[in-house]
Amino acid sequence: MEVSNAVLESWTIRPEPTFLLAVAGVIYWRGWLSLRRLTPARFGGWQLVSFLGGLLTAFVAISSPIDAFGNLLLSVHMVQHLLLMMIAPALIQLGAPYLPLLSGLPRWFTRDIAGPVLQTGAAKRLGGFFTHPVVCWLAYVGATLGWHVPFFYELTLHSSRWHELEHACFLGAGLLFWFPIIQPWPSRSKWPRWASIPYLLLADVQNTALAAFLSFYDQVLYPSYGQVPRLGSLGAVADQNLAGSIMWVPGSLVFLLPAGVIAFQFLTPKRPVGQTSAPSRGLAPRFTATHPAGRSRAMDLLRLPYLGPALRSLAFRRSVQTCMLCLAALIIVDGLRGPQTGATNLAGVLPWVHWRGLTVLALLVMGNFFCYACPFTWVRDLGRRWLPANRSWPKALRSKWLAATLVGLYLWAYEAFSLWNSPCVTAWIVVGYFGGALLVDGFFRGASFCKYVCPIGQFHFFQSWFSPFEVKVRTPEVCRSCVTHDCIRGNADQRGCELSLFQPRKQSNQDCTFCLDCVRACPHDNVGVLAVKPAAGLGFDLPTSSVGRLSNRTDLLALTVLLTFGAYAAAAGMVVPVAVWIKRTQLQLGFLPYPVACAFFYLLILIVVPALLSALCGWLSRRVSPVSLPPPWRHFIPGLAPLGAGLWIAHFTFHLFAGSHTPVPILQRLLMDLHWLPASLPLWAPRSWAFPELLDGEILVMDVALLLSLLALWRTARRLVPGGKALRVGLPWIMLAVLMYLAGVWIVFQPMQMRGIMAP
Repeated sequence: MEVSNAVLESWTIRPEPTFLLAVAGVIYWRGWLSLRRLTPARFGGWQLVSFLGGLLTAFVAISSPIDAFGNLLLSVHMVQHLLLMMIAPALIQLGAPYLPLLSGLPRWFTRDIAGPVLQTGAAKRLGGFFTHPVVCWLAYVGATLGWHVPFFYELTLHSSRWHELEHACFLGAGLLFWFPIIQPWPSRSKWPRWASIPYLLLADVQNTALAAFLSFYDQVLYPSYGQVPRLGSLGAVADQNLAGSIMWVPGSLVFLLPAGVIAFQFLTPKRPVGQTSAPSRGLAPRFTATHPAGRSRAMDLLRLPYLGPALRSLAFRRSVQTCMLCLAALIIVDGLRGPQTGATNLAGVLPWVHWRGLTVLALLVMGNFFCYACPFTWVRDLGRRWLPANRSWPKALRSKWLAATLVGLYLWAYEAFSLWNSPCVTAWIVVGYFGGALLVDGFFRGASFCKYVCPIGQFHFFQSWFSPFEVKVRTPEVCRSCVTHDCIRGNADQRGCELSLFQPRKQSNQDCTFCLDCVRACPHDNVGVLAVKPAAGLGFDLPTSSVGRLSNRTDLLALTVLLTFGAYAAAAGMVVPVAVWIKRTQLQLGFLPYPVACAFFYLLILIVVPALLSALCGWLSRRVSPVSLPPPWRHFIPGLAPLGAGLWIAHFTFHLFAGSHTPVPILQRLLMDLHWLPASLPLWAPRSWAFPELLDGEILVMDVALLLSLLALWRTARRLVPGGKALRVGLPWIMLAVLMYLAGVWIVFQPMQMRGIMAP
C-alpha cells in the first residue's frame, strides 16, 4: 500500500515542459485540421494520433513516477531513456509534423518570421546538415554513449538542470535519428532507401555493446545507486543488470523491426507502371481558415453564458465596485487603528501582496479587471452628483508626463519609506487616492484622473498590452455605416467612452479602463471583449485612437521605460546582493539617509542605465544601417516592454503565493477585536500556497517574455529596414533584450525578502 501511494504521489508536472508540449499539440492540431481539409489522403487520423501519442509519451517519461523512481532504480531510468529516445521521437516523426506545425502557427508568424527565415540559404544549409544521415546517426550514438559515462550520469542524478538537459538531448537526438528512417512528408531522402538498413543495424550494434556491458558488469557503475535506499530485495548490481537487459531486448527490437520492414519493402516488387495512385491535389499549406467578410471569429467574453450578461450589466459592475469599496474601507480602518506591523495588518498585506498579485493574474487571464472594479471611480461618480465636472483638463497636462512622474515617485517611495511595512501611511495613500479621483474628475470633464494622473492605471494600461482580451468592435463594416458614434459620444441612456477612445480606430488596450461604457452605449451591439493575440501590435507602431503612433509619443515612451526598468529596480531592491550594495553606498557617501541612497539607486536604474543603453544600441543600429534611420530608441524601446511585464508578473505572483495565507490570522484578529470570536480561540495558521515548482513558473514567464520581446524587436527591424539588413540593425537591441532576460533570471534566482510575512 505504501509503495502504491508513493507511486501515485510521485507525479511531478513541471510548468515549462508541460507548457511546451501542450503548445506543440495545439499548433499541430490546428495545422492538421487545415491540411486535412485540403488533402485528406495525405493527413489522416493516424498522423494526429501518432503525433499526440509521441507528445504524451514524452510527458509520461518526464512527469510520471518513472522520473521520480529513476533516481532510485537504474532500470526505471533506462525505461525513461527508451521512451525519450526511441518511442516518443518515432511517434512524433510518424505524424509528419513539420508542415502541420508550420500551418498551425499564426499567419503573421509564418509570413513575417518563419517564412523569411526558412527561405534563407543559411537556414537551408543548416537544415540539410542536421538532417544528413551521418550527422543524425552520430548525434544519437553520441548522446547515448556520452550521457552514460559515469561522470555525466552522476551529474544528472545530483542536478535537476543537468537532468533536464539530458532529457532534451535524448529527445532531440531521437528526433534526428528517426528523421532519415521515417522521412516525414514532404522531406526527401538523401540516401537510397536500402541504406536505412545498415543505418539501423549499426545503431543496434552500439546499443547492444552498451547493454551487454551493463548486463554483465559485476560492480556498481554509478555510485549514487549504491547509496540510495533500495526498493524491495533488488540490489544495486542486480538493478544495473536488469537495466542492461531492458536496453538490450526492447531496445534492439526497436531497431530491428523497422529494419525488417524496410528490407521487406525493398525486396517486394514495385507496382507496375500505370497503377500509380492518383496525384494528390491542393498540397500547398493553408495557414488560416476563410473568414466571413469583415466579421471576427475571435472568442467574445460578452457572448458567453452568465459571464457575458454580468459583464455587460452596469448593476453588476457597481456591485463589484461596492465590494472593493468596502474592502478599501477595511484597509483604511485597520491601517489607522490596527497594529503598525505590515504583516499583521490588512493595510500591509492586501494592497502590497494580494491586490498586486491578483491584478497581474487577472490581466493575464482576462484583461484590465481592476479598473473595471475600481472603487475610486465609483466614489468619483457619486461625487459628480454634486460637483460640476464641467472644466477641460489643462492643455499643458494632456500627456503622460505627470503620471510618469508619479510612477517614478511611487517606485522610489515604496522602497525608501518601506510602504509595505507602514499600514498607517498606506491607509492615508488610499484616502488620498479617493480624494484625488473625486477632486480631479469632480471638476474636470472626462476621466482625466484615469488618463493623465493615476499611476496605478498607467501600470495596468502597460500590463494590459499583454492581455488576451481587448475591448474592440466585432464587425468594422457596421461602424463605417454608423452616424451617431454613441460609443464615444454617449446617448440619453448611457455615457460613451470618457477617455475618448474611438473604438473603430482602437488598436490596443492603452488607456482602456474596461469600464464597458462603449459596450452599453453602442446601439448596434457591435462592441465586445474579443480574444486577441497578446502583444500583437508591438513592433508595428500602428496608430491608435486617442494615442497616435507610440514612436511619436515621448511621454508614453518615457512611461514605458519607467515601467520596464522599474520592474527590475523593484524586484532587485528586495534581493540580498542589491540591498547590501545600497547599504554600502549609503555608508560610503557619508551616512546618507536611506531614502537618498534609494533615490540614487532608482535614478541609476530608471534613467541613467536606460539612457546609456538606448544611446549605445541606437548608435550601433545607425552605424550598420544601409538607410537613414529615425531615432532608433523611439521604435525599439517598446520591444523591451515584455521583459518588464514578465518580471512584474513573476515578482508579484511569487509574493502572492508565498504570502497567500497571511490575511487569515489578520482576519481572526479583527474578529476578536470586534468580540465576534472568543479571545481564547487558537490562532489560525494556514499554510502558504507556495510550491517548489513556483520558481520554474517564474522562469517560464521570463522565457515567454523574452520570446515576445525578440518578436517585437524583429518586427521593428524589418519595418525600419526591409530586406536582409534588418537583422544587423536589430541585433544590438536583441542583445540588450537577452542581457535584460539574464538579469531578470538572476534576480528571480536570488533569495528575496519575504515582505508581508511574519518571521517564524
